[in-house]
Amino acid sequence: MSAQQTGPDDFEPRPRSEIVSRAFNMLVALVMILLASPAMLITALVIRLTSRGPVLYTQVRVGIDRRWNRTRALNERRREDLGGIPFTIYKFRSMRVDAEVNGQAVWAKMNDDRVTAIGRIIRKTRLDELPQLYNVLRGDMNIVGPRPERPSIFVRLREQIDEYPLRQRVKPGITGLAQVSNPYDQTLDDVRRKVKFDVMYIKRQSLWEDIRIMARTVPVMLFRIGGW
Repeated sequence: MSAQQTGPDDFEPRPRSEIVSRAFNMLVALVMILLASPAMLITALVIRLTSRGPVLYTQVRVGIDRRWNRTRALNERRREDLGGIPFTIYKFRSMRVDAEVNGQAVWAKMNDDRVTAIGRIIRKTRLDELPQLYNVLRGDMNIVGPRPERPSIFVRLREQIDEYPLRQRVKPGITGLAQVSNPYDQTLDDVRRKVKFDVMYIKRQSLWEDIRIMARTVPVMLFRIGGW
């Protein structure tokens, strides 16, 4: 069944052990933190020395939606349907502190003039994503999964793309099949294309698939080959 034909009532992620998946993601996150700690310390220092504002940037994102599964929904009660469990994501700050001075969510784009000089470098190399390893340790995210979006943008996209809420049936990820297969979103059609990749991943998720996507992420980060 194609992503266009998949409806909310008949779509389920491929089953896998949550215990094994959690242990795998924690192990990978811990190893990556140890390996990347020198780069993270240097990045934090450079941000502090070259621009005004905090080193880390935090933002509320939409996480996994457990209410679609009725057996889990008994213990899930939210007064407002945000499409998933909200959580705080952590990134190295790559934009000016006044990037959203009016408080409105603004979709990041290529050659965004709000990005600092150092921010352009850490965004190109994906160093800004490394603090999200803490989100993995917390259980908010996995290493691999659909990218989490801001609540206001999520609400808008789920109204425009029928399959968009299906992405929330698994934990969001730092990297994913959509990210290594596509560049930054610039149009609604770009988002639709990424949703197809997200649905494809969810239908075949496994530890091996995660390892394969992680391996594909390396050249994207180091050499900007393909995706993102």
